[in-house]
Amino acid sequence: MADTAVRPKATDAARAHQAVADAPKLDIPLVTDRLLGTWADIRRTAREMIKDSAFWRIDGQTHHEHRERVFSQLGLLVQHGAISRAFPTEYGGQNNNGGNLASFEELVLADPSLQIKAGVQWGLFTSAIYQLGTKKHWDKWLRGAISLEIPGAFAMTETGHGSDVAAIGTTATYDAETEEFVIHTPFRGAWKDYLGNAAVHGKAATVFAQLITGGVNYGVHCFFVPIRDENGEFLPGVGGEDDGVKGGLNGIDNGRLHFTQVRVPRENLLNRYGDVAADGSYSSPIASPGRRFFTMLGALVQGRVSLDGAATNASALALNIAVTYGNQRRQFAGASGAESVLLDYGKHQRRLLPRLATTYAQAFAHDELLQKFDAVFGGTNDTEESREDLETLAAALKSLSTWHALDTIQEAREACGGAGFLAENRLVSLRADLDVYVTFEGDNNVLLQLVGKRLLGDYAKQFKGKDSKEIAAFVVGQTAGKVFHGAGLRQFGQAVADLGQVARSVELGLRAKDQHELLTARVQRMVADVAGRLRAASKLGPEAAEALFNENQSELLEAARAHAELLQWEAFTDAVAAIDDPGTKQILGWLRDLFGLGLIEKHLSWHLMHGRLSNQRAIALTRYIDRLCLRLRPHAQDLVDAFGFAPEHVRAPIASGAEQQRQQEAAAHYAELAASGEAPIKEKKPAKERKPGKR
Repeated sequence: MADTAVRPKATDAARAHQAVADAPKLDIPLVTDRLLGTWADIRRTAREMIKDSAFWRIDGQTHHEHRERVFSQLGLLVQHGAISRAFPTEYGGQNNNGGNLASFEELVLADPSLQIKAGVQWGLFTSAIYQLGTKKHWDKWLRGAISLEIPGAFAMTETGHGSDVAAIGTTATYDAETEEFVIHTPFRGAWKDYLGNAAVHGKAATVFAQLITGGVNYGVHCFFVPIRDENGEFLPGVGGEDDGVKGGLNGIDNGRLHFTQVRVPRENLLNRYGDVAADGSYSSPIASPGRRFFTMLGALVQGRVSLDGAATNASALALNIAVTYGNQRRQFAGASGAESVLLDYGKHQRRLLPRLATTYAQAFAHDELLQKFDAVFGGTNDTEESREDLETLAAALKSLSTWHALDTIQEAREACGGAGFLAENRLVSLRADLDVYVTFEGDNNVLLQLVGKRLLGDYAKQFKGKDSKEIAAFVVGQTAGKVFHGAGLRQFGQAVADLGQVARSVELGLRAKDQHELLTARVQRMVADVAGRLRAASKLGPEAAEALFNENQSELLEAARAHAELLQWEAFTDAVAAIDDPGTKQILGWLRDLFGLGLIEKHLSWHLMHGRLSNQRAIALTRYIDRLCLRLRPHAQDLVDAFGFAPEHVRAPIASGAEQQRQQEAAAHYAELAASGEAPIKEKKPAKERKPGKR
C-alpha cells in the first residue's frame, strides 16, 4: 500500500499537525458553489435525481441485462423532465443549452453507460434533427425523439473511417424521378459502426452520407432514415450486427448498420445547410464546401463539451474515493508504534494532490467552456468566429480532461491497493468505462491537431498586410529572442538574482506571474518554431509539403497541449481571484500553484533546454512542489468534500467510513490488550524486561 522508504519523519508529522492549527480554513460550501459553476442549481437537481438507486449501475449483470436497465433509465429521465432543456419551448424545452449539458454531465456519477446512452439519444440523434434540420423536421420527429418514442442512432462513424468524416463511403444518391434519396453502403468498410442504439433499441438513425445529385458529389450531409419496425425488426434494405461485449460501457447497445439501396423521401434530408430541389438541383447558404462541412460538424460540438465535463466529474469521484481512503487507511508503524495514515506519506501526497489540482483547473475551465457553448447555441453570441473559438476550445479541453481521467482513475486505484481493485469500490469499472472517452467525438490526437492548426493560423495572421521590412523585423525579433533565451544570458540573470538560494528562487521566480510567463512563453515559442519550419511548405510541391508537416506533427500536437494547459491555468487563476474569503483564497491559491508548477515540472527539460529556467530554479521547483503538497495535506479532505458528492453518488465502501471504523476497532483491540497486561512480548525485547512465564 505504501513504500516504507517514504515514511513521514516525525518532524514532518509535527509540522503537519501544527499547520492544522495555524492554517487557513476552506469554506467548503463556497468552493462547492464555484466548482458546480454557472448552472449549479441545475447540477444539484440532477444529483438529487440520481440519488435514486433506480439510476445506479448494478455490477455483475450481463451486457444484455445492463442494456435493458439503461434503456429503462432513459425513460426515467424523460419522466423527470431531465433531458429537454436544450430544445425550444414549443417542443417542451427551455432553450437552456448550458444547463442541459450541466445536468447531463452529472449522470456519469450514476453510471457512465447511462450518461453516454442519453448522449446518443438526445445529444447526438435528437440534436442532429434539431441542429441540422429545419422546422418541418422538428414538427415531424423532434417530439418523438425527445419523448423516447423514437429511439435513434447517430450513424456517422464507419468501420473504415472514424475521425476522418469527410472520407466516409456511404452514399445518398438523389433519384429525381421518384424524389427520393437512395442510401447505400457500397463496401464493408462503409458500414456504420460503434453506434449506440444500433444493436437493439434504435428505430431510426441520422445517417451521414455523401450527397450525390446530377452526378455531382456535394459532400457529407445528414439524413433521417427509419431502420426498424414496431416489432424491432430491420426494415427492407437495412441490416446490421451487434458489436457485442466491449471493454466498458456495456449498458449501451453499440452495433453496426448497413444499407442496400434504401429509399427515403427527399424531405428526409436534414437541410439546414444544404438542400436538393425536386428537380435535383443543389443549393446551400454556404458556398464553400469545406466551410459547409465544418459548419455542420460544428453544430454538433456539444458532444465534446459534455465529455470534458463528464470526464472531470469522473476524476473528481475517483479522487474523492482515494483521498478519503488515504485519510483513514493506516500502514507501517513508526518509532512511536502508531501506524501512519497513507496520506501522511510524501509519496502518497505526490500521487494524489497534483491530480486534485488538475481536476480543479479542469472544473473551472469547463465552466468557461460551457458558458461559451451556451452563448453560441443560445444565440447571444452566435458568430462564425465564436463558433470557431468554441470548436477549438472544446477540442483542446476534451483531449486533456479525458486523458487526465484515465490517468487519475488508475492512480487512484493503485493508491487504494487491493481494495481499489474490488468492483464494489467502483474504480476499475470507472476506468473501463472512461477508456473510450479519449476517442469519442474524435481521437484526442486528431483534436489536438485541429487546435494546432488553429494556433498556426492565428500566428500567420500576424504577417497579414505587413510589408517585407515589417516581416523581416519580426523574424529578426524572433531570432533574437531565441538566441537570448538559448545562449545562457537568461540563465545567468536568474542565477545572479537568485543569489544561489533556493528560497530566493521560489520567491523571485515561481509566483503566479512567473508561472503565467513561463506557460505562455512556451506556447508562443513552440508555435513560432513549428511555423518557422513550415514556412517553406508554400514553396514545395504537395507531397513534399505533406511530408514536412508530418515531420513537425508531434511538435504541433505538443504546442496544442501546452495551449490547453495554459487555458486551464488561466481559468483556475480567474476563479481564485474571484474568491473573497481569505482562507479559501489562500488554499485555492496554493492548489493553483501546485497545478502551475506541476506543469512546469512536467515540461522541465523544455524550459531548461530553452533557457527559460536556471538550474537553481529548477532544483527549487521540485522542492517547492513537495512543500506545497505538505501545506495542502491538511486540507485534502475538505478539497474533495467540496466536489459536493453525497454518499449516494460515491457508493464506494472504502470511502464510506467503514475503513475508519476498522482502524478504530483495531486500535481499541490493541489498547485493551495492552491494558490487560496479556499482550505478547516483542521478540527483540530484552529478556530482563519480560515478565515471568513469558517466552
